[in-house]
Amino acid sequence: MNLEGGRDEEEEYYQLVEMRRSVESVLHLLNKQSPLTLKQEKYCSKECVERFVRAKGNNVKKAAKHLRNCLSWRDSLPTEDLMADEFSAELAEGVAYVAGHDHELRPVLIFRMKQDYQKFHSQKLFTRLLVFTLEVAIQTMSKNVNQFVILFDASLFRSASGFMKMLVATLKIIGDYYPLSLHKAFVIDPPSLFSYLWKGVKSFVELAPLTMVVSTLDIQELHFNDLTSYPQATSLCFDPSLVPSSAKLGSCSSSRFSFTVSHHFDSLKPWYLSLTDTSGSKVGPANLSRTLLGPCISPLNARSLSFASPRGNIDVVRKGFFPSTPMQKTQKLDPSMVRHPRTPKPSFLHSPALFFKRDCQLSRVEKPHELFLPFLKFYQRSYDEMIYRSKMRPPLGGLISLVSPQLKRRNMSASQRY
Repeated sequence: MNLEGGRDEEEEYYQLVEMRRSVESVLHLLNKQSPLTLKQEKYCSKECVERFVRAKGNNVKKAAKHLRNCLSWRDSLPTEDLMADEFSAELAEGVAYVAGHDHELRPVLIFRMKQDYQKFHSQKLFTRLLVFTLEVAIQTMSKNVNQFVILFDASLFRSASGFMKMLVATLKIIGDYYPLSLHKAFVIDPPSLFSYLWKGVKSFVELAPLTMVVSTLDIQELHFNDLTSYPQATSLCFDPSLVPSSAKLGSCSSSRFSFTVSHHFDSLKPWYLSLTDTSGSKVGPANLSRTLLGPCISPLNARSLSFASPRGNIDVVRKGFFPSTPMQKTQKLDPSMVRHPRTPKPSFLHSPALFFKRDCQLSRVEKPHELFLPFLKFYQRSYDEMIYRSKMRPPLGGLISLVSPQLKRRNMSASQRY
């Protein structure tokens, strides 16, 4: 055990040393092409460069090229001029905001845009709003947190193609300029045709494996399974105490067979069926082997036997065991005449589940709505503009964040005096 622990520590040490060398090599290549400005040097921190190196599989040249493209893109916006005053209408309506943090302190972003937003706003303005929201989320991250979660509320969209355009553009910006920063992305209640479009597009989207489509109907079904929280649903269940004690319970027989209802009720199957032959004029051997007539009927197999095929050769049983007239003598059953059923050959039509083999394999791990449950509270929580603005730090917060609470109190007191 000590040897294994020592080897693990050595491997971690070598990985850290290699990562440091890769980061230094990337910074050297960037300064060799063109010296970095003060703003660019501030952005190219050790953690930032490590994300680009890991995103490119520890390839120094590719990481340096990717980081250079990211720096030029940030200068084209520019990101330093983004302020909350530019998006006052969006902040008032709650179009895009940081709703809070999950149990691992990752920021949870919510994008709740209407379909008309893209008609009255340009793609450049949408990009600036997206980058502004991502920068606010990065500001609220703790020291050891470097990922966030995004919830796309698509219930306000009627056009599947319009929402697809917005979603693909958002994921492309995050994948290109914020590598390894997305933990999960959930698309909530998209238009009906979105699932078909997404199947054809997701193979070309880098962050598609981290994006999941969720329906609120699935969440309601999950909660509906807990019948204790729905008194109307619990009233539909079978209650043994409601059965009057004067009810006649026991066996009921006919000329040939009888069935018995047990006294032990079950909420799902309040019956017990036992099949016995009660006819007094039956002809033939008293003990018939189980291989000829099949298993006895019980609550566990009563339903399955109703759809099952008969066991053995029924023609032999009918001709040799049951007489056509009461006076006819029965023939002795020859075991060699009985043909036992063979195992059927596998057919393509026997199992429709073959069509959904991949879906079944995914459902065994974790379903999308199960992964979405921890973030449901953020989706249902009402939006408060002041709470969101309080999370912004200068200069993203705008002029409101620059004014301290003490100055506000002094202005209020001065206005009250006059």
